[in-house]
Amino acid sequence: MDLTNRPRRLRGDGVRGLVSETSLEPTDLVAPVFVDATADERVPIESMPGHERVPVEDAVARVEEVLATGVEAVIVFGVPESKDETGSRAYAEDGVVQAAVRRITAETDAYVITDVCLCEYTSHGHCGVIEDDAASDPDLTVENDPTLELLAETAVSQADAGADMVAPSSMTDGMVAAIRGALDDAGHEDVPIMSYAAKYESAFYGPFRDAADGAPAFGDRRHYQMDPANRREAAREVALDVEQGADVLMVKPALPYLDVVADVRREFDQPVAAYNVSGEYAMLHAAAENGWLDLEATARESLLSVKRAGADLIVTYFAEDVAESL
Repeated sequence: MDLTNRPRRLRGDGVRGLVSETSLEPTDLVAPVFVDATADERVPIESMPGHERVPVEDAVARVEEVLATGVEAVIVFGVPESKDETGSRAYAEDGVVQAAVRRITAETDAYVITDVCLCEYTSHGHCGVIEDDAASDPDLTVENDPTLELLAETAVSQADAGADMVAPSSMTDGMVAAIRGALDDAGHEDVPIMSYAAKYESAFYGPFRDAADGAPAFGDRRHYQMDPANRREAAREVALDVEQGADVLMVKPALPYLDVVADVRREFDQPVAAYNVSGEYAMLHAAAENGWLDLEATARESLLSVKRAGADLIVTYFAEDVAESL
């Protein structure tokens, strides 16, 4: 047996770190923050252990907790005080996200990203304007073009409030172009767009919908989010967003779609983001609570795998815990 080549030579403790191909740093991570306009105290999210909805008055304190771990960026999601058919509280000047962002940017050094979508704000729970009889016909869906105007208005209102970056997540055709044009017209040429460029209609979103109170009242989102069976389609979706001016390209979810993350990294030059979603977080917690996994080790390994696949930044509910361990 020829043992000239022995890979184990480079696995000793002294050299292991020197030849490590992938690193994970707190500055790679983005922590989600949930702000609830209906709450006057913090409300634990049962399906996402360790996370809470916080009132607007607690938004700064919540972000300061994130910053203390070494994580420098947050993405803000809102639970509004009221909902309607068009999700008007998403783009209201005094909306929950807008109010929270004003406080956070005024009182902290956090890099603030805002989610641009309507599902948390519409009475029907879908990501845009729905057709009149959609509730009674499962084949009807969100109306694409009328939704674009509302998404653009939402992004501008968030940028006006001080958002450093906006992140449209509705998978509406043309959303990046509509938002880029509206931001530029409003004098926000320097506000980048992190597009949810390849967002799948996934079963891994359940806990988030509890957290953000954004589950559809009827039907599902298969007509506008991507089919989990499709890989090549992701390249077409991402290419369209690149053409329209997306600055960062998001793949969501992360772990079940590492092939897509790798494809996007290989084919495009823009920074690549991956969303390590609520279901990925919850299942590791559930396994750890049963004694089947070491939570810290599996969380860190999971995020390292996302970086190894090609993500430059990761949105994750593990951000604070993993950052502290790093």
